[in-house]
Amino acid sequence: MNNRPIFVTGIGTGIGKTIVSAALVEKLKADYWKPVQSGDLENSDTITVKNLISNSKTVFFEEAYRLTQPFSPHKSAAIDGISIKPENIGLPATSNTLVIEGAGGLMVPLNTDFLMIDLIRQLGAAVILVSQNYLGSINHTLLSAYALKKENIPVRGIIFNGVKDIYSKDFILENTGFELLGHIPAYDILDKKAIIDAGLFINGL
Repeated sequence: MNNRPIFVTGIGTGIGKTIVSAALVEKLKADYWKPVQSGDLENSDTITVKNLISNSKTVFFEEAYRLTQPFSPHKSAAIDGISIKPENIGLPATSNTLVIEGAGGLMVPLNTDFLMIDLIRQLGAAVILVSQNYLGSINHTLLSAYALKKENIPVRGIIFNGVKDIYSKDFILENTGFELLGHIPAYDILDKKAIIDAGLFINGL
């Protein structure tokens, strides 16, 4: 399983997938790929990660789809007058570890009958699940874990991002059985030093 690409997904939107992806890329000197970018193409997640890492080994691969609107991919694609075709999203060729960053959570639609979780399975990737403490995050994390287990998708572990809550963390770990890979604290300023520091909180890879 360790030879599989690493797919960074989260329990929702805006919970730290890009921070975690950047920390993993820097720590592992891995390559990076965001298959589908929705909106803010001038400040895409690929550009963000590129600006946050320090190593010179990482290769950044072009997105399969670059959508102009900041909505779910299926809506953004429709507005742009295109349809996302799964067969057009293939793994880039690399002998290096590949970190893939998803868009939103597992059930985000890429088209009317193909979800982000379907893309993970298609790519043969192993998941790192990103969770963040907020009211409702236990429910969202357990539902994400349930979906991954139901689809028999391998999971490397879980990374918590932001403010700590031992009650949530312990309950989630006990009820998912996922390995704890680390807890990245909230940073006031997100820069290259913060990303290097964040990597120090990630273990087990």
